[in-house]
Amino acid sequence: MEEQIFQPRTDLSALNEAVLSIRSEIKKIIVGQDEMVKLIIAALLADGHVLIEGVPGVAKTLTAKLVAKSVNAGFSRIQFTPDLMPSDVLGTPVFNPKEAVFEFKKGPIFSNIVLVDEINRAPAKTQSALLEIMEERQATVDGRTYPMAAPFMVLATQNPVEQEGTYRLPEAQLDRFLFKITVPYPTETEEVAILNKFNSMGDVKPLDMITPALGGEQITALRKQIKSQLIEEKLLQFIGKLIHQTRNHKSIYLGASPRASLSIMNAAKAMAAMQGRDFVTPEDILEVATPVLRHRIILSPDKEMEGITEDDVIKQIIQSMDVPR
Repeated sequence: MEEQIFQPRTDLSALNEAVLSIRSEIKKIIVGQDEMVKLIIAALLADGHVLIEGVPGVAKTLTAKLVAKSVNAGFSRIQFTPDLMPSDVLGTPVFNPKEAVFEFKKGPIFSNIVLVDEINRAPAKTQSALLEIMEERQATVDGRTYPMAAPFMVLATQNPVEQEGTYRLPEAQLDRFLFKITVPYPTETEEVAILNKFNSMGDVKPLDMITPALGGEQITALRKQIKSQLIEEKLLQFIGKLIHQTRNHKSIYLGASPRASLSIMNAAKAMAAMQGRDFVTPEDILEVATPVLRHRIILSPDKEMEGITEDDVIKQIIQSMDVPR
């Protein structure tokens, strides 16, 4: 009897080539940090935004720049500071004396991939300027609506240690990030590899070594392909149960919103596609659950005082559930 070979219903070869190309370009510079790179690419394909948290010097900003450089699309960087105003982000009307009218001069947020460095440095008034943009892909200024060009993605960084002169992100804004990625220190072996790599590079700038692997139009096409990924009813029920558990857990003061369940579904579809599958498995859901949920739940004060983290509680919830097979 001949062995039957199952072919995927959707051709994912172009997507897999693109993902491999982006990862290989980034690996020219970045040592380790595979999880961060993988999640950023997944967010790019799932049409989501990313919050990257880590101490200074662990290549948060550099990685974001490298991802943007490996994609042939518009890129801008905004350094958030305590004196930054919403108009510095969105833009401002400028008077045109020839036409005797005000013309809207677009700010740096009007790009394809936007790096917001140290997002928690700016006050709430400026942070709120991102709310409509991140969710609805448009900005309203002086009563007029300006759509963002596709593809659009915000990569934001923040430092978890230095809290002087920072403003905690409101829950409504945190909820608009698909992933929160926590970046650890490199291992000793990786540290030595970093030293060797940059020692051998000499005067060559890291960004000059990157060749664009994917165009903006290709990203838009791949996003449509990912949305058509198959996910079984039992897996949707599993996601629903997981989110419901966060709202009824004794260690959690505020549970995850319906946006979190949609985020898990979309991110799992992207992960499946990156693995060359046109269907979602429980493993895809489990892989994205923690980065999707860790910034969307608030622990009860007594658990925070005990030193328990959001990741610990998410792990407890998953371990207490029956994973569908």
